[in-house]
Amino acid sequence: MKKIACIGDKDSVLCFMAIGCSVFIAESAEEAAKILRKFASDESYPIIFLVEKYYNAMPGVISDYSERPLPAIISLPGASGSEGSGLANIKALVEKAIGADITFNN
Repeated sequence: MKKIACIGDKDSVLCFMAIGCSVFIAESAEEAAKILRKFASDESYPIIFLVEKYYNAMPGVISDYSERPLPAIISLPGASGSEGSGLANIKALVEKAIGADITFNN
């Protein structure tokens, strides 16, 4: 059975245990990067959620895995709220996949 990992600070990720994610507490972006590299290299977690503040702090690490099909590394807002980059990343990926911006502004 494939697993989902969630990496981030304690306050942001503990709730993901309730839905069956494997939770990994990281106190810094460097610690989160080590955990991410470990799981990305052996593909034990095809989906890895990463708290947005760590995601934004390691663009080089994220880009190392961005062209690979697995793992899917997805940023999540932290306990303090969204920084907006998660939605921007998803928008960019959708635009790349279909070749157009499909967002609707009200």
